[in-house]
Amino acid sequence: MRYNRFGRTGLFVSELCLGTMTFGGAEGSMWGNIGRLQLDDAKGIVKAAVDAGINFIDTANVYGNGASEQILGEAITALGLNRQELVIATKAFGPMGEGPNSRGNSRYHIMDQVKASLKRLGTDHIDLYQIHGWDAATPMEETIRALDDLVRQGHVRYVGVSNWPAWAVAKALGISERLNAARFESVQAYYSIAGRDLERELVPMMQSEQVGLMVWSPLAGGLLSGKYSRDGAGDGRRDAFDFPPVNKDKAFDVIDAMRVIADARGVSVAQIALAWLLHRPVVTSVIVGAKRVEQLTDNIGATTLVLTAEEIATLDAVSALTAEYPGWMLETQGKYRADQLHPAPR
Repeated sequence: MRYNRFGRTGLFVSELCLGTMTFGGAEGSMWGNIGRLQLDDAKGIVKAAVDAGINFIDTANVYGNGASEQILGEAITALGLNRQELVIATKAFGPMGEGPNSRGNSRYHIMDQVKASLKRLGTDHIDLYQIHGWDAATPMEETIRALDDLVRQGHVRYVGVSNWPAWAVAKALGISERLNAARFESVQAYYSIAGRDLERELVPMMQSEQVGLMVWSPLAGGLLSGKYSRDGAGDGRRDAFDFPPVNKDKAFDVIDAMRVIADARGVSVAQIALAWLLHRPVVTSVIVGAKRVEQLTDNIGATTLVLTAEEIATLDAVSALTAEYPGWMLETQGKYRADQLHPAPR
């Protein structure tokens, strides 16, 4: 297991992050479709992750309507894990009640939710507190000031954001600098070999501003596990919860290419999909969730898989984004200047 620098901080996190969205969902609910693990099963998952060297665990207040945080906190205590060796991340934004102020990125909601998350997790601080979504109703400055207060109070150590467009993250970084406030050190975003959209705007922004990338749904909701066929047959989460949206024709072209490599290597298709992500320089940590220890163990195996340059080139080609403006124009106009930075050898 490698440990990568988190954003531009001095914190280091494991290249795989344990996702706990499978903890605590109620039957018949959206979260229940993803996973309904209770404490005993969750303990096995957490123990297997930590034993493999994972020090980074991600949850959110909305997962299981608080149950995921509760179960995670209880599992850490029951297993006797050293809290100081773990980096625990959670999030706020989604609805946690019926009232109009029980959601969003307002100071009101953030201050209420951090207290609730701390209580459920059974800890005195949250290592990474993330804004979970875009809120058109709350001024960005209000959100940033609230997060900065939490950092100054010691309740939160670092802050991040999830599912924001690049322009909004860049604007937030500018506001944080102007206010001398804690800045977003990470973006949690959907990224997979079948969904490379963030490479258009988010990746250049993160590389420019030294913001870390946490990848959610690296297997596209299980589609890239190799358990599904083009005719729709399969056995997994997407049967009940077909998310995130994927161009399935292209995805199965990618899966076909990965399967050839996987068969030659004697590994799973899922490991190839994860290894491809782990080879991307912009990636800080890839979030993997599981319903069974065996599934998690297979995912962890991707950390020892080194793809060859030829394999990466094959996968890059079959999964390449369609050229869009202004990207193709920037590449065309900027190439001669970029070439000046790396002149050909004499």
